[in-house]
Amino acid sequence: MVTTQTEAGQPAALYGKQTMLALGNFPGPGRTFGDVSTFVRNYALVKLAAARANAQLGVLDEQRANAIIAACGEIAAGEHSSQFPSALLVGGGGTTTNMNINEVVAARATELLGIEVHPNDHVNASQSTNDTYPTAMAVTVLDLAEGPLTALEELACALAAKADEYDGTEHLGRTCLRDAVSVTAGQTHRSQAVAIRRTAEDLNSAVAAMTAVALGATVLGTGLGAPEGYREIAVRELAALAGRDIRPAADLFDALANLDPYANVAHAGARVAMTMAKVAADIRLLSSGPAGGVGDLTIPAVQAGSSIMPAKVNPAIPEYVMQLSYRVRGCAHTVECAVAAGDLELNVMEPVIVDSIVTILTDIEAAATTFGRLCVAGITWDGPRREENLRGALDSWVTLSATSGYEATTTRYRAQTESTATSNGSANV
Repeated sequence: MVTTQTEAGQPAALYGKQTMLALGNFPGPGRTFGDVSTFVRNYALVKLAAARANAQLGVLDEQRANAIIAACGEIAAGEHSSQFPSALLVGGGGTTTNMNINEVVAARATELLGIEVHPNDHVNASQSTNDTYPTAMAVTVLDLAEGPLTALEELACALAAKADEYDGTEHLGRTCLRDAVSVTAGQTHRSQAVAIRRTAEDLNSAVAAMTAVALGATVLGTGLGAPEGYREIAVRELAALAGRDIRPAADLFDALANLDPYANVAHAGARVAMTMAKVAADIRLLSSGPAGGVGDLTIPAVQAGSSIMPAKVNPAIPEYVMQLSYRVRGCAHTVECAVAAGDLELNVMEPVIVDSIVTILTDIEAAATTFGRLCVAGITWDGPRREENLRGALDSWVTLSATSGYEATTTRYRAQTESTATSNGSANV
């Protein structure tokens, strides 16, 4: 591989003027395009698919097409990763990102071929940012969703396994944080597993809509600048390269103007995160104590809970899951706002959408993996108060109420409770 060297011996920048301008225009902190390697890879695959289609249709000469294909292959394989410094969140509807990869591909293809390959005339032939950016974005969401979906199933399995382990272990159930009737730990954990799987399936269904891509839409869905047959060939090539059942969007104008499928992904992710946070909060509460809390179960002690109080242990993992859920839900609201902000024929808020969805999916994966492995797997229903709390269960009173009536049973219950309290008071004197 030919590599241009700077005087310091470091690879020279393959990106060009437009990327350099963007580095000055969008200097804010946050992710760069290169930080999301999956996005870089999929954008390279979009450019590769376009080059193949352009070669077949005579838009590109064979030499330039092959050089572009080779350069895109290198990028998709993870090479030149330092050449994508532009901010992920930029103004201009993603043109910066498209030009960053156009310039790198063109420069590398020029190195390989020895004659000029132009970023716009050749690499971007038959394309626009309008259609390439959302296409690369959609395939990226498909790829990134695999990790959290796998992690969620692992978490559900951990909860189901814990349900089997403690299927016959009773504990006090509660309504409004007050004593209710007895339930089993198996019932508690099994319902949690069901909830995780249900919301994960909602996320999977929302992500599946990303298989419809806008490639070939060019400007505003018109297809201007692309030859007849380009769209079908380019999408077919991309599907083969990505190894996915990718298909053309049913309506290209809709695909560019309306990004509500991304709101569906974000909302589904938020529901997953809320469900995990609810499970985490319940486990945190049931493990509270040991002296002054609920004390029904024990969670693994993963680290010291205080820098001043010796032997204190905190529910660090449940709290981690809860905090990640807050960030996920904030990002989901960001996506909702960005989807609603699309003006007329094109929504140019895609950069903040992809940045937010990257956070949503990576946070869900981190939360589910950590929660399942470092907390749920080590839960034991041996809390110091489980048996004592269970004695407050109202099972027998509910049964008695069915035969003796609610009012009579209530009177009897209050009399017994007052008698017990008096006896305990006398014993303590």
